[in-house]
Amino acid sequence: MRGRVYGADHEDAGPRYGRVYAELVAGPLDGLLLDVTHWSAHDRAEGVALRTEIGRYGPGGRALYTPRQAGRPMYDWCGDIP
Repeated sequence: MRGRVYGADHEDAGPRYGRVYAELVAGPLDGLLLDVTHWSAHDRAEGVALRTEIGRYGPGGRALYTPRQAGRPMYDWCGDIP
């Protein structure tokens, strides 16, 4: 898997061996990978609000992502919140 990991330092932003990632699809974080290695099955089935400065609400805002039901581990953007 290639790409940058959400929340990682720029110097070490690539995915790491042995970790589990979900791809963020659409919205301000499109294409980033979300590390879900230590998330429970219940947590992976829930949506997540991720901080971003490039969303609708600027610095301090969050982008909402919900998991897809089938296929590769992906989270689809469903909007921004303050």
